Amino acid sequence: MNPLKVALGEGRMQIGLWQALANPYTAEICAGAGYDWLLFDGEHAPNTPQTLLAQLQAVAPYPVEPIARPPVGDPAIIKQYLDIGFRSLLIPMVESAEQARMLVSATRFPPRGIRGVASATNRASGFGSNPRYLADAHEDICLIVQIESRVGLDAIEEIAETEGVDALFIGPGDLAAALGHLGGVDHPDVQTAISDALARIEKTGKASGIFALSVDDAKARIAAGASLVSIGTDIGVLMKGVRGLRASII
Repeated sequence: MNPLKVALGEGRMQIGLWQALANPYTAEICAGAGYDWLLFDGEHAPNTPQTLLAQLQAVAPYPVEPIARPPVGDPAIIKQYLDIGFRSLLIPMVESAEQARMLVSATRFPPRGIRGVASATNRASGFGSNPRYLADAHEDICLIVQIESRVGLDAIEEIAETEGVDALFIGPGDLAAALGHLGGVDHPDVQTAISDALARIEKTGKASGIFALSVDDAKARIAAGASLVSIGTDIGVLMKGVRGLRASII
């Protein structure tokens, strides 16, 4: 069973790190660092199914759950991501229960959904070696939907009620822009909207998550009930490390 899905269902904290370098070597380094999950970004990083596959293979020996974020919630792209072996997905810009139901359907084979069938040729089924894959694959899917617009905020309760949605994740950057504060995630209006959104998600009984802006922000969101929290990015770790190392010599 997908350990991330189980943990979120039980309300257990899961700490993750964003992967935007699109590189299997750095992904493997991060996979051994003790995080619960790594997010492989297909929306704002130069990833393709081929680069994502290489990173999946690199992290496979480690006890970390890989999550993929496609560029858009397109069933065709979702099908590709699932076929190469992702079982946890974070879908950007979800704004309605109708859209959430479509995304759930895109992760299920008929008659439960609309996912295309090619089990004998996909990595997720062990290239056909798992005879139960078609029947059981949906049980392992962890579907996380990202709330990052005014419309999405307004529909939180309806989205959370959608069967098959495991968690709702706040995207502060796009949300700030949608609220009229581009680049101003720290603006009081944005912070109030985020706090309110997390509280509303918690009331629905679904897991909530967020891309934390700092360690202090992450601690505050965890204290407020968020259970799926990103505490940084591979790019940020590299930038901080190389700059700090150079500055240490001055």
